[in-house]
Amino acid sequence: MATSASDEPTHTIAVSEVLRRLEGCYGRPTWEIAHPPLDELILTILSQHTSDANCERAFASLRARFPDWDQISLASDDEIADAIRAGGLASVKAPRIKMVVSQVLETNALDDLGSLSLADAKALLQSLPGVGPKTAACVLLFACHRPALPVDTHVFRVSHRVGLIDTDVTPESAHDVLEALLDEDDVYSFHVNLIKHGRTVCRARSPRCAECSLSDLCAFALQGKEAVAR
Repeated sequence: MATSASDEPTHTIAVSEVLRRLEGCYGRPTWEIAHPPLDELILTILSQHTSDANCERAFASLRARFPDWDQISLASDDEIADAIRAGGLASVKAPRIKMVVSQVLETNALDDLGSLSLADAKALLQSLPGVGPKTAACVLLFACHRPALPVDTHVFRVSHRVGLIDTDVTPESAHDVLEALLDEDDVYSFHVNLIKHGRTVCRARSPRCAECSLSDLCAFALQGKEAVAR
């Protein structure tokens, strides 16, 4: 029996409307490969708890100091930390980067990311030291053109406020929950545009609900929560 529009899951209808409106505001970004998988993996580790600009400076400094990845596996934690100092938390990130690079080089762990099932590719990445769902999804989405959805604080906040995910969904489980709502070709646009919207309009503090293209869909706006968030 054919499924009528009224029989479709509410979240699926909502996510398509959210995507349509966000693309109306910000356009539909072109999904292109940004970096090779290992570069993207290390960039994502460096991006944790810092700005994009600091992350990029730290990565540039790391590659200038160690032009070959093999050199990182042979370097000391202190040497790596000195190279990534601009990214913050260098003493925490340095040993993690060394462990990840060493394991990837020893096992060729990233070679099959394009041919594995999406679930197996995620599992392989998350078997690496300190790699969680968000980092794995970033590598797959940005370096492998695979429809894995990274859920950062902006994606999680906007999705929760507009009701795409329920209140009991954790940031970790939100990756799979939201990903399942989207067509594969829409994952990249959804991710990029929710981040733009979260940074400029649906901010954590002082959200600009009066200017939001999603306000009539958003329980947060409709319930008058704007003052509470200030």
